[in-house]
Amino acid sequence: MKAKYILTCAAFALLTFNSCQKEFLDRNPLNSVSNEIFWNSEADVQTALAGVYSRLQQNFLGYERVYLDALSDNAFAFQNTNQNSLLELTTGSISPGIGGALNNMLSSPYRAITSCNYFLDNVDKAPVNESQKNLYKAEVRFIRAFAYFDLVQSFGGVPINKTYPNTVDEVKIPKSTKEEVYAFIREDLDFAIANLPDEKYNGHVVKGSAQGIKARVLITEQKWTEAVSLLREIMTAGKFALSNNYAALFKTSGQSNAAVNTEIMFSTQYLAPTNPQRTSPGAGGMDIELGWFSLIQPYKDLVDDYEMTDGKTTATSPLYNPLQPYANRDPRLDLTVKLPDEVWRNSLNVAWTGFIIPSTGFLMEKYVDLSRAPFTSNTATSTDQDYIHLRYADVLLMYAEAQNESGGPDPSVYKALNDVRGRTGIGMPVVDESAYNTQEKLRNYIRHERRIEFALEGQRYNDLKRWNIAHLKLPQLQSPAGSPLVFALHNYLLPFPTSELDANPRLVQNAGY
Repeated sequence: MKAKYILTCAAFALLTFNSCQKEFLDRNPLNSVSNEIFWNSEADVQTALAGVYSRLQQNFLGYERVYLDALSDNAFAFQNTNQNSLLELTTGSISPGIGGALNNMLSSPYRAITSCNYFLDNVDKAPVNESQKNLYKAEVRFIRAFAYFDLVQSFGGVPINKTYPNTVDEVKIPKSTKEEVYAFIREDLDFAIANLPDEKYNGHVVKGSAQGIKARVLITEQKWTEAVSLLREIMTAGKFALSNNYAALFKTSGQSNAAVNTEIMFSTQYLAPTNPQRTSPGAGGMDIELGWFSLIQPYKDLVDDYEMTDGKTTATSPLYNPLQPYANRDPRLDLTVKLPDEVWRNSLNVAWTGFIIPSTGFLMEKYVDLSRAPFTSNTATSTDQDYIHLRYADVLLMYAEAQNESGGPDPSVYKALNDVRGRTGIGMPVVDESAYNTQEKLRNYIRHERRIEFALEGQRYNDLKRWNIAHLKLPQLQSPAGSPLVFALHNYLLPFPTSELDANPRLVQNAGY
């Protein structure tokens, strides 16, 4: 299934997308194949569908989503030339003209949306039965909703394009309100939930994928009761479970293991050697970028947040030894971060020391496949671990959060937390219910657990924003150069890039920029 999906991506990219007017087509690629000769069979539809999925490999829709943690209190962004301006986004230099990552956060979701709209506008021409056609539409509407969710979290209200644009002027429209964007997202996800198969995730999105992302939308909107109901549906359906190997979740070999991938509910997929994470411009991918170039360097603030194996903090646990500060810690720490004095070794027990020395003292280990070390430019063609957007642990922790917010602590909240903490291979003790016995105390603990469980996966930035605490957390840290991190109240929304304002005179800039 994965091989078939990957191999048809490039074909559709060549068939359907071309360039002529750069500013317009950068976001709205035009069709270069006549509809009359393309939409003639179900095979054409499947090729088109694979092309839509291929949009998930671009910038923050794919593996580079991990770099969003460098916009939070989790990690420092080191000299990332693929995503210029990441550092500026955390040090008070945000402006509409900085380009780089800012532009990509807008343009890549819109490219995905345009591909989705092109598919939806044309798929009815194909000789496919209605139920199968609705399944294909559901997959595409899910991806469109996912892209709009990225946009609304970053920019608030944005222009909503529901159909494929035929002219430049058709996309020169005002932005809709944030509420209108969320309503459109829920509409697409509801269609997806109603029409996707209720089965285990297999590379194509399924009902549980759409339910999980809708739950994430609902908790972002603070629609707690609705989120609880939806999350219970996922939990009782029994289609997903926690992996029996936390580290293997983020390696290619583990992701093909049924006992591991049972936790994966939605991912961006890659397949070496034909469709690895990045071979141009310049060799890249997670193994090179994280395990050699050290582009994500965790802050000590994150490392210090990991508990001791007795469930206590370093300040309260008798197990803590300042001479061996990383001994007896939550096992997820060593599976997520390369610690000082830790020696990385490949499958032949050969040490890998060729990485750039991190200025924070720590390296990202999660998603780095040391079996491929020593890393060289040739490593790029074999780097194909899938990036996981949604996993079952998130369902459990979203449930704990939503249930606590809607009704306060109850046994089901503690159970969800304990299931994640006590998974096979991690074995952290149960939550101390006497210590976390109020809604506020448990709220803070759930937020802590989310930070630990999903550290360096790209979730922390949007979590801090939806909790409305980014402006409190980030200024407590400094970059390795000693520059204080900056997050002002108006930074909860990013500015629209100057190029976008120039292209669309009806678009109004967000306040504060």
